[in-house]
Amino acid sequence: MVQAAAERAKQLRREINTHNHSYYVLDNSSISDAEYDCLLQELRNLESEYPELLTADSPSQRVGASPAAGFTQVVHSVPMLSLGNAFNREDLENWLHRTKGLVNGAEFELVCELKIDGLAVNLTYENGVFTQGSTRGDGTVGEDVTQNLRTIKTIPLSLLKGAPKQLEVRGEVYLPIPEFRRMNDELASKGEQLYMNPRNTGAGSVRNLNPKVTASRNMEIWVYSLTVSRPGTEAGGLREVAGHWEALEWLKGLGFRINPHNRICANIEEVIHFYDYWVEARRDLPYEADGVVVKVSPLSLQDELGVVGREPRWAIAYKFPAERAVTRLLEVGINVGRTGSLNPYAILEPVIVSGVTVQHASLHNEEDIHRKDIRVGDMVTIERAGDVIPHVLGPVLAERPEGSKEFRIPANCPECGTPVVKPEDEAMHRCPNSSCPAQFFELLKHFVSKGAIDIDGLGEQWCRILIDQGLVSDLAGLYSLKKDELLQLDRMGEKMATRIMTNIEASKDKPLARLIFAMGIIHVGSEVAELLTRTYTSVDEIAAATDKELAELPGIGPKIATSIASYFQIETNKAVIDKLRTAGVNMKQEPLPANTPMQPLNGKTFVVTGTLSRFSRSESESKIKDLGGKVTSSVTKNTDYVIAGKSPGSKLDTAERLGRNILDEEAFVELLANPPLEAGG
Repeated sequence: MVQAAAERAKQLRREINTHNHSYYVLDNSSISDAEYDCLLQELRNLESEYPELLTADSPSQRVGASPAAGFTQVVHSVPMLSLGNAFNREDLENWLHRTKGLVNGAEFELVCELKIDGLAVNLTYENGVFTQGSTRGDGTVGEDVTQNLRTIKTIPLSLLKGAPKQLEVRGEVYLPIPEFRRMNDELASKGEQLYMNPRNTGAGSVRNLNPKVTASRNMEIWVYSLTVSRPGTEAGGLREVAGHWEALEWLKGLGFRINPHNRICANIEEVIHFYDYWVEARRDLPYEADGVVVKVSPLSLQDELGVVGREPRWAIAYKFPAERAVTRLLEVGINVGRTGSLNPYAILEPVIVSGVTVQHASLHNEEDIHRKDIRVGDMVTIERAGDVIPHVLGPVLAERPEGSKEFRIPANCPECGTPVVKPEDEAMHRCPNSSCPAQFFELLKHFVSKGAIDIDGLGEQWCRILIDQGLVSDLAGLYSLKKDELLQLDRMGEKMATRIMTNIEASKDKPLARLIFAMGIIHVGSEVAELLTRTYTSVDEIAAATDKELAELPGIGPKIATSIASYFQIETNKAVIDKLRTAGVNMKQEPLPANTPMQPLNGKTFVVTGTLSRFSRSESESKIKDLGGKVTSSVTKNTDYVIAGKSPGSKLDTAERLGRNILDEEAFVELLANPPLEAGG
């Protein structure tokens, strides 16, 4: 009986490990989840009934063992070195020039790998079985985290056929961004403090004394180097490999997870091209990458180049421009927005983020500040992604000064002194004074902006001057401006004055939806304005609608409906609308004929992810909107199409999980050329 159980357990381990390799390494599920669960449960039952059958490489051991009292130290057989850094092309060229000089000008290929921002680990295998895993530590001595690493499903517990007697590899363990967000969503729902970033959270997960904690977080790994027992003829029939690239391919064949974005390059121009691409495309990755690691591929040259200090001469990290930095929060300022919202912002010690000096960053609202426990005087982490306004991620609690105090929104508007209010269903505090000068300045900027009424030439500076000089005191005041009045302003020439007056006159005939959006009604963006004008043909019709009637419109809802109805009940708003009408501003649109065909993509929601070769992101989104489609930034069950370019990242995974329609670039081009005949649905 025991012999039969032992044979069955061995067969189950082999079968489950094969399925794990297919799913976690090859991204190809060979059986259903239910079938996999049955196999795993059968193995657990056998091991429970016959404890002597439990082996170190059993896939049942990924669930996590009991908490450890502490980690033992591990001396690395080969030091885990740090990489030198290149911060620009000149640094990279200098490194390559020095490297070639050390090998007498020899030509060689370079391997480019994304530098994953995670936790470096060393994995040891004996006879193809995972026996030990350790952290980098100080490079010479690390911590034994074997039990925790066993819980990570993308680390093979036993290798495929062809493994040498002893093998050590190194890789980067990381917490995927979607998993990090899931964890923070759970904390937010409980009102608890959020984790700072995926890197620190992932590192803490691996170094947690309780393996069950590690097991509960879906950590992953990319293996990036072969350390001990390079495959050669002495390893038992293994083919000789001459380069790092071939070594990675060999490791992949053993069952290790190798990053598919790795690239072999013939020269520095190809390296630069790879780097430039990922500077932008990294934002769509489901993990954090902070640079490109460039390695000399021939192993013989790696040996010849050796190490200087604690850095290998044969590799360098070409860092991406920093998108995060740590600096001190000096003060919290308050901006009053066009709808009266009090928007706190951070005043910081200057710090360079993504190549830009940052002195101010968003703090969102008081609730967010308290949730993150951000206090004046704290050292805080700043993030700037792409062209987005920098924002404060959270404090560095270990460096918090004594006596720090929690921030509170002022009781009165800092611009007009009116007591502020906080609507029950909103996170923002608001100044209820519609005559607040700060609100009007922001509203005027919004009104003349390109997406609204679009009065070219009237930028922020001129809006401020017009208000300060008393020439414009409400939105309708723009339409009573005289050219002579403009010419009296400093640095206002004849040409500029003529241009502004011409554009003011032209703005009177903008579409109704643009005017509704330009009015600055709380919660009414450009999309809501478009929705309103599908039902109503004039400002007067919208003003006459009740909140109940408005709430019944698709895409509106009670909150927005109440805001719209309230806006048109305020006497000052009514007076401005009357003035605009008197000035000749268009307040109507022709009703759509009953037989007007709808646009072919009307009612369809799109998400664009990855890089397209034929269109920029904005061009692709414009083409979708031109055909009546809607573009959103995240994939949900309501998404109709996901357009997947190169390196689509986690959005593609979400689309596949939710069963959304996925189009590659060719299919997207075909859809644009031949859109469906029926709209909606």
